Amino acid sequence: MPKSKVRKKDKSHLPAEAANAFVLPKESPKWLAPVMVGAFLAGLIWIVIFYISSTSYPIPHIGAWNMVVGFGFIGVGFTLATRWR
Repeated sequence: MPKSKVRKKDKSHLPAEAANAFVLPKESPKWLAPVMVGAFLAGLIWIVIFYISSTSYPIPHIGAWNMVVGFGFIGVGFTLATRWR
């Protein structure tokens, strides 16, 4: 069986700059890394204070919901970490 001819794709429909362009990823904003680390540390400190104080602090009247607040800070840190380049 004869071998089929290899077709070359015509790139004439693209400008030369667009055909050979290499897009560099954007840098993350300068505030992102400090806020991310701050959110991680705030969540960690919140949970540690909750355990050390025998579940009565940082906010006394919400009880175990202090864990949700601490993990909320950590969740914000992870969300910001996905945007860091």
